[in-house]
Amino acid sequence: MKRGVLAALLVAVIVALLAFYFIDVDVTDEGALPDVDVDVSAEPGEMPDVDVQTGSVDVGTETETVEVPDVDVEVDTEETEVTVPSVDVEPAPE
Repeated sequence: MKRGVLAALLVAVIVALLAFYFIDVDVTDEGALPDVDVDVSAEPGEMPDVDVQTGSVDVGTETETVEVPDVDVEVDTEETEVTVPSVDVEPAPE
């Protein structure tokens, strides 16, 4: 697995864990659905007649020859120390 994908997955897991432990929600009153009476005594509706004209789309493939430059890349690397952010999380009090 590439490092970028692994890093993104790790960040997503950390955010999900923060979302579960950072907020504490207590339900103090249960909700209820409203009481609704429905009386249907109307004439039935009618859909309009519609005539639709559409254009056409042709999807396919073609083979083309293109000129691609030949590029040689040399990369020199070295290790260095960098400052990265840190996260300190405390769960909400219960």
